[in-house]
Amino acid sequence: MADLPKTPLLDTVDTPHDLRKLKPAQLRQLADELRAETISAVGTTGGHLGSGLGVVELTVAIHYVFDTPEDRLVWDVGHQCYPHKILTGRRNRIRTLRQGGGLSGFTKRSESEYDPFGAAHSSTSISAALGFAVANKLAGTPGRGIAVIGDGSMSAGMAYEAMNNAEQAGNRLIVILNDNDMSIAPPVGSLRNSLARLVSSDKYLGPRRVAQKLARAMPKPLHMAARKMEEYTRGWVTGGTLFEELGFYYVGPVDGHNVEALVEILENVRDAEEGPILVHAVTKKGKGYGPAENAADKYHGVVKFDIVSGKQDKGPGGGPPADTAVFADALKAEMARDEKVVAITAAMPSGTGLDKVEAAFPERTFDVGIAEQHAVTFAAGLAAQGHRPFCAIYSTFLQRAYDQVVHDVAIQNLPVRFAIDRAGLVGADGSTHAGSFDVTYLATLPNMVVMAAADEAELVHMVHTAAMHDSSPIAVRYPRGEGIGVPLPTTPERLGIGKGRIVREGKKVAILSLGTRLGEALKAADELDAKGLSTTVADMRFAKPLDYELVRRLAATHEVVLTIEEGAIGGFGAHLLTWLSDEGLLDAGLKVRTLRLPDVFQDQDKPDRQYADARLDAAAIVETVLEALRHNSVKALGARA
Repeated sequence: MADLPKTPLLDTVDTPHDLRKLKPAQLRQLADELRAETISAVGTTGGHLGSGLGVVELTVAIHYVFDTPEDRLVWDVGHQCYPHKILTGRRNRIRTLRQGGGLSGFTKRSESEYDPFGAAHSSTSISAALGFAVANKLAGTPGRGIAVIGDGSMSAGMAYEAMNNAEQAGNRLIVILNDNDMSIAPPVGSLRNSLARLVSSDKYLGPRRVAQKLARAMPKPLHMAARKMEEYTRGWVTGGTLFEELGFYYVGPVDGHNVEALVEILENVRDAEEGPILVHAVTKKGKGYGPAENAADKYHGVVKFDIVSGKQDKGPGGGPPADTAVFADALKAEMARDEKVVAITAAMPSGTGLDKVEAAFPERTFDVGIAEQHAVTFAAGLAAQGHRPFCAIYSTFLQRAYDQVVHDVAIQNLPVRFAIDRAGLVGADGSTHAGSFDVTYLATLPNMVVMAAADEAELVHMVHTAAMHDSSPIAVRYPRGEGIGVPLPTTPERLGIGKGRIVREGKKVAILSLGTRLGEALKAADELDAKGLSTTVADMRFAKPLDYELVRRLAATHEVVLTIEEGAIGGFGAHLLTWLSDEGLLDAGLKVRTLRLPDVFQDQDKPDRQYADARLDAAAIVETVLEALRHNSVKALGARA
């Protein structure tokens, strides 16, 4: 492990209670040490770095000024929370970030009283903080709701829905807009900080309140005119007219890296009678670490890295391409073949591979921002007008647009193609990003076709199949990470809808695999064959429609049928069981077992361990088959084994 940074002042701070014992003049040093500790920790574990470095001073100032945890601090998304974790009693575990049994990479209620609301998806913070603020107001107890939200998260409608409903919280709600992309404000300097101090201070707010009382005594038209004049004058000077229209008292923009100014402004905000208040802080992602500041992605997400050089440890390389890259290349091929094919993502161009697609087809690639609902309905409109849209969204984020999938796509039977990345368990990102539910929530919908790629070659075929499928919506799911190294087809095949394939022929046990558990199914078949149990392995390819002909044949010729999938209960196995029951194929004693993700939210760990814990590996398949046969008094099995 690299030498740990020297942090004499930070060493005296375990919780915000300790932080508040410091003098304001000491906070600059503390922030510098906190930044160094954050860099050191993420260099050891990997994780989200740039966003956390951008809020170091904000984190110090918020915990210094406000009475956390009684004042409820909610971080939007939560990936910027590593400095917050260090200051809230978790520094001794900070080098377990995103590891099995370690700290979550996001805020998590079960982890600390300083994490009052868990997060990992965007744009939820204002709604949650508003809930805390109003709950305390109704109970007559002290305590504020404080939301820290990035400018990127402000592209999602939910943030504005919350702001539009925030007036009832009054001064108990404070929203801090962390603008790290310069997308809203111009560069800030001493004049901007001075203006923020002025409009948040009692020197301004006191006379303002007197003027408001006088204005209320005027006839209503004059009162309203005076109010608008004050709002727009202040908005013109500071740039906050939009937020004023949503009912917020706007303060800013302020330099989010000037910790002394932040403390003064937040103290004014804390003590103000006005509210709700929005503080607009301009920050720099990756602040204070040269390699991050100079990188195009500001080291948003990194693996372990050398702190001195910033070089990331990405392994030896030369392995199979990631499924995301395979999808991107396959989609580019379809877009080259057919000018009607278009691509859509919701603020994840690099994560979905669409950055490469956009480079080749900029006019037919659309990044709509953090707006999954809009992305899906936008795709539906394109499909209704004769285009062939691919909507590339992580499984976990597609959950945010489920009503649009149902109402705007499935009911109208519009041929939107859903490319569902991060299907199944996702390792270090844990339960908030796991793609556990998409088969369940999609396969239950009439008109929907649901495919799962067993390997990267199958993914190429499925992208082509989706591009050619115009009669209904269709989805293909595929996991995070590298493929298994199979050769990629030079010419993709259009698969028959609802048709699986036999990968290995046997007689006694049939393993029906959906998705990338196929490799584990084949390993299990080897073990079962060695025990005298001849085993068939089928790659089902489709969760919906099922290959009914194939299932009927396997059910009629095998003693045990076992399904395996990387999804929650209610998915492929449940659909197969329902059909077998409806057809009376269970009546003659067929033994059916379904392996799927357990009915829990699994914490972060290495993917192989996660799947072993979920009993979705070869050992679990073999054990389940043996138990099914023993349960039916096949005593000779032990002797044969």
